Amino acid sequence: MNEPWSSKVEHRFAQYVRILGKGKSGTRSLSQSEARDAFAMIMRGEVEPVQIGAFLMLLRVKEETAQELVGFVQACRDNMQRPPPALGADLDWSSYAGKKHQHPWFVLSILLLSQAGYRIFIHGSQGHTAGRLYTESAFHALALPVAKDWQDVDVQLDKQGMCYFPLKRFCRPLDELIHMRHLLGLRSPVNTLARLLNPLAAPCALQSIFHPAYGELHQEADAILEQPRALVFKGDSGEIEIKPQADTRLLFLDNGKKRNLSLPRSIAQRVSAVDCPDVSQLRKLWRGESENHYGLQATLATTAVTLSLLTPGASLESSADRAQQLWRQRDKMRLEPCP
Repeated sequence: MNEPWSSKVEHRFAQYVRILGKGKSGTRSLSQSEARDAFAMIMRGEVEPVQIGAFLMLLRVKEETAQELVGFVQACRDNMQRPPPALGADLDWSSYAGKKHQHPWFVLSILLLSQAGYRIFIHGSQGHTAGRLYTESAFHALALPVAKDWQDVDVQLDKQGMCYFPLKRFCRPLDELIHMRHLLGLRSPVNTLARLLNPLAAPCALQSIFHPAYGELHQEADAILEQPRALVFKGDSGEIEIKPQADTRLLFLDNGKKRNLSLPRSIAQRVSAVDCPDVSQLRKLWRGESENHYGLQATLATTAVTLSLLTPGASLESSADRAQQLWRQRDKMRLEPCP
């Protein structure tokens, strides 16, 4: 961050704070180009901390538009540490919420999909909200691949078909903004835009939301970004994990065409939250050492909807059958036994 601003000349970023905070009659949303320029200044460290806080909270109160999100995403892509041109993945899996109420069963879905031959790139940030188990920690605990740089990502995708790459490793300024929640007391638009980054330009992108109203916002932003195929839904704790005890609205984007489907619940009764999310139950279920009806249903349903995204023309029913087949054929030794 630069030295504190002391000139009597108005700071260039002040125009963007003014646009958002001019009052009921004067406030408007940023255009896509304005949003891109404003966020690029933040990414380059050209904005004062007080301006960043004001900017993010004014956006929070106003609520961000799809055009603003797209501008922010473009600014991050312009200023992040870019991957090698040849590095690619089949699926972009954003993971920024952390699990609070249930174990991270979606990790088993990632295992099944990588076993099926898909290259899955997972990115996220951890530690910004207390009391949650984040994907990076879960991956470390299960001895699954966590990359340190893009070269690491390349190797791990080739060897294991999956890789988690922390946001701080390729876009540290954005990661630092996410951690401002400790100071602001609220989430900000950065939690939304991070899910849209798709750093490897994967043809398929998965995003989860916590608030249902954000579904259409994600879908519209993906459309403007010309994301070929995308799926957005409200997942458990905001992570990409189907909740078996709830009906789930699935928002698909397929080459500019929007399609919404409903996935009925597979468990009728209410399921109690776990005391503390961990990975030991994942190991036991994967290895066949114990049964967990909720965990299995969450794993299979999450796998099925992802397969329906990855396979053009596939129905939810055929994708569910394939998920069952992948589960029966899983390599039970891929996860080590509980220590």
